[in-house]
Amino acid sequence: MKRLLGILTALLLITACDDGDLTVDTIDFSEVNAQKCSSKDVIYKVKDSEMLILAIPASNFANDETPEGDPIEVNISSSVEVIYRQYNGDASADNICPTVPSATPNLLEEWNAVAGTVQITTTAVKTVNATTGITQITGYKHFIVFKDITFQKPNGTQVYETYTFGNYTTTVSPLAFGFDEEAEKSTCDNRIFNFSGGESFVLDLADYSTLLQNEVTTTPRTALISATNKATYRLFSGPVNDAYFCAATTPTTPTLAQEWTANDGVTDVSGIIEVSTTTFGSGFQHTIRLKKVTMSRGNTSFYLGDDYLYGSVITP
Repeated sequence: MKRLLGILTALLLITACDDGDLTVDTIDFSEVNAQKCSSKDVIYKVKDSEMLILAIPASNFANDETPEGDPIEVNISSSVEVIYRQYNGDASADNICPTVPSATPNLLEEWNAVAGTVQITTTAVKTVNATTGITQITGYKHFIVFKDITFQKPNGTQVYETYTFGNYTTTVSPLAFGFDEEAEKSTCDNRIFNFSGGESFVLDLADYSTLLQNEVTTTPRTALISATNKATYRLFSGPVNDAYFCAATTPTTPTLAQEWTANDGVTDVSGIIEVSTTTFGSGFQHTIRLKKVTMSRGNTSFYLGDDYLYGSVITP
């Protein structure tokens, strides 16, 4: 009996000792969507009286996919903050987004992350045209995870080896590809241009003389996209034309916003340039189609469709 009493006494002494590191609370925002303040780089989640805040520069959310298994990693610091808050009433964006946040409801408790890493895995959000198979990128989904994060609480610290913040989605304007069916040959070399305002779609063809012969075709002439037969889409800040590309020195304006390059083709599979030639008055009309072409920039790509009409070029 004395031995049993001794064990019980020891247990009571152990449980009575609290250095502030033994209390474990659970914060769970897994069912809550992330939102962003419109006027500052703050992403947050709100669940009734609780709020989870990630203050992080927007530059960490690039419009490009991250390689598989290689997320962006950012250390928690004075410029990358993670904060948990609990209020005495339902919280809202007014408690974090304005320059002078609302003082109500009252803040009851706040945890500040003092160590850890923010991991961001980014994938493109795409829509597919059911008829043409063309894909468009409409945004980027950023999956955020905190690794080895340490919160300083009023009564001690709390550590999560892995804490999933969840998805934060940014939107982008889909590329218009607003080209008509009239392409034109460059005035300075063998490139073929199609322009639409600030958009350009350029074919730089080493096989120009083979593909665009002034002879009517019974079957289309073909070539593969390659290092020498290139297809490049560019989006500029303003209108461009033949003179822009033929200038001896690249003009400083308009500025280049995006550039996408067609992937190399595979025989009878993908990346095929197809040209059909018919008569046009006293000249010839060469209709160019791109078959099963994928356009890429960085780690991100989109499919141009099974059969994309690039346009027609008229030659004398």
